[in-house]
Amino acid sequence: MIERLARGDDPLFTPVRVAWLPRQLEGERAVRLYDLLTLGNPRAPGLIGKRWVLSRHPDRVRVVAGEPAPASALRARWLSGGGDKDPEPSSLALFVLRQAALALERGQRHLRGARSKVPRFVRLEILSHREFRAGLSTLTTSTGMSAERVKRRAGYYLGEIAARVSPYVIDLVHRLIRVVYRQGYGEEIVYDRAKLQALLAPKHGQTVVFLPTHKSNLDHAILQYLLYDNGSPPNHTAGGINMNFFPVGPIFRRTGVFFIRRSFKDNPIYKFVLRQYVDFLVEKRFSMEWYIEGGRSRSGKLLPPRFGMLAYVVDAWRRGRADDVLLVPVSIAYDQISDVGDYSREARGGVKQKEGIGWFVKLLRSLKRSYGNIHVRFGEPVSLRAELGPSTSLGVNGAEEKDLPVQKLAFEVCHRINGVTPITPNAAISLALLGAGERAVSVEELLYLLRNLVQYARKRSLPSTTPLDDLETVDGVTRHLKGLAENGVVRCFDEGPEPVLGLVPDQFLTAAYYRNTILHFFVNASIAELALLHADGAGGDKRQAFDDEAMRLRDLLKYEFFFADKDGFRAELAAEVAFHAPDWEARLAAGEVEAVVRRFKPFSAHRILRPFVDAWRTVADALLRHDAKAAVEQGPFIEKCLSLGKQYVLQKRVHSEESVSKVLFDTALKLAANRNLLGVADGLVERRRAFSEQLKDVVRRLDAVESLAASRRAGLID
Repeated sequence: MIERLARGDDPLFTPVRVAWLPRQLEGERAVRLYDLLTLGNPRAPGLIGKRWVLSRHPDRVRVVAGEPAPASALRARWLSGGGDKDPEPSSLALFVLRQAALALERGQRHLRGARSKVPRFVRLEILSHREFRAGLSTLTTSTGMSAERVKRRAGYYLGEIAARVSPYVIDLVHRLIRVVYRQGYGEEIVYDRAKLQALLAPKHGQTVVFLPTHKSNLDHAILQYLLYDNGSPPNHTAGGINMNFFPVGPIFRRTGVFFIRRSFKDNPIYKFVLRQYVDFLVEKRFSMEWYIEGGRSRSGKLLPPRFGMLAYVVDAWRRGRADDVLLVPVSIAYDQISDVGDYSREARGGVKQKEGIGWFVKLLRSLKRSYGNIHVRFGEPVSLRAELGPSTSLGVNGAEEKDLPVQKLAFEVCHRINGVTPITPNAAISLALLGAGERAVSVEELLYLLRNLVQYARKRSLPSTTPLDDLETVDGVTRHLKGLAENGVVRCFDEGPEPVLGLVPDQFLTAAYYRNTILHFFVNASIAELALLHADGAGGDKRQAFDDEAMRLRDLLKYEFFFADKDGFRAELAAEVAFHAPDWEARLAAGEVEAVVRRFKPFSAHRILRPFVDAWRTVADALLRHDAKAAVEQGPFIEKCLSLGKQYVLQKRVHSEESVSKVLFDTALKLAANRNLLGVADGLVERRRAFSEQLKDVVRRLDAVESLAASRRAGLID
């Protein structure tokens, strides 16, 4: 090769390869578990395997020719990619061999299908890129390290991060995923196949990024399974380095997972390498995936977004690595979740189990029960080009997590995720039962508690996993209650004249998790109820009092829920009130505020917001007890809040043990920090007392809404 390239002519190079195919079963050529136990990888058999296949199954052998190219074109491509003007013959020869291998990979795709599109020569491509070499030179200057040490460390980090995708492992893992998820869930995953296939066929120059919710350890496997079933390779998925343990880590890495350290802000070389790896994936149009929440939601709600990976992708797009990037919001919903027991334990202060082989075995064992079905919903994609304009107008400066455009993109994705997250029957039933508190109810009473909720969801055309009619009949509700009872969430007492049911005493946090998955549909209505009650007791302009209190509540709840910008929020809130009472503004002007509140069906605030407000009130009381001259240390302070919360439950000062949650206390501390209540400063005691009084006032209005709900159940009001 070296000698041939050194001549003065312009030869045409045509790559040729013998391709070996798996057996064809059910109209598909894919690796099966059987192959692993016999001859190994049928796409790369050994010498004996090749002879056996050639003699017994010649239909499994093909000769593949890649697209030819003249030496002059290959040399020009080498130069445009950052090669030297006078390259070493051996370097140019290696480049030609890589191009030949890539051409053969493309040529084999009509035999293997699109699933076989995997990155090749990742390390060589990145390390030899002009921008990468320039970045190493800059790092040598900024870090004070030698050029050789910087290069060696960058190479190590790239090896630690990069996925090593194997079509062979992808085929095998697909079958393993099917076996695993079917242990605890239904035969088929419920999703819109046509919509997914449309997303998997982007326009030329587009890179697709899937941003799913993260509620279970199965999330990544479920999405990977769907992509495979639709003929697509797996996404390149950002995973925490904590998951890189044997044997799970090596397997995940070969299915497209690239592992990232939890913290690397003070490591400029690592940050640079990760950015360059993301650049490579964006430029080569490999689809990507990460959890925009960062980690699994322990509360059931969508967590606030993390901006780091999104900033890297936006930066790559800004620098022209792709014509456009589509951010695809994905909601993965489960009728029940096998992980929820661990979440409840952690919320009570338990320690998260460290990932390892024991943790993995426990995960598999937990799927032995029946948890219902898995539902995947895809929201409308967010286009970087459409949202941010042409990339050339934004310059080449690196995007950072604090960039306002990056944050707006993340929140828009989260809004779209919430918009397609479906109401599950178990979530609706949990909402109703938690609203009843510790009181047991009959099935007929449960149907009554669900009635207004179902009608509201139907009128608003809210998404649901099953027809809402299921929640309006005894048979339908009983069927879903049975599933909750089998997993110990609900218990039935049938020794009296009429069977009654209620939540198992230590399962309130479990029920709260399911309820929290749909809270976002009712938050605006809850805020409207509380703001109207505030306006009812205020003098002067009732409408202005309503608006002002709604904005204060929005600020109070901003760390728990996603809201539109201030103008958008006001418009949404006005539309929510008008949905219940079209003449509400005239009634407020006439001072008939309570009449407007009574038009709300269902009443929501006491069921939706009380758990959070009770938790924050506990934190506020703990802050008042805390020495104002000593800074708050989060760990020990949370422990104090847990103890105080348990006391409040016994005293009935807190309505339910679901408010005694480390997850809720963590969020309350973020709110307190935002209000400068944790440090040592002048006026601290007064500010803490004002915070406590605000929460007590909200609690009083929650009590009022609950009284209205009780009056409606008693038939005293419509």
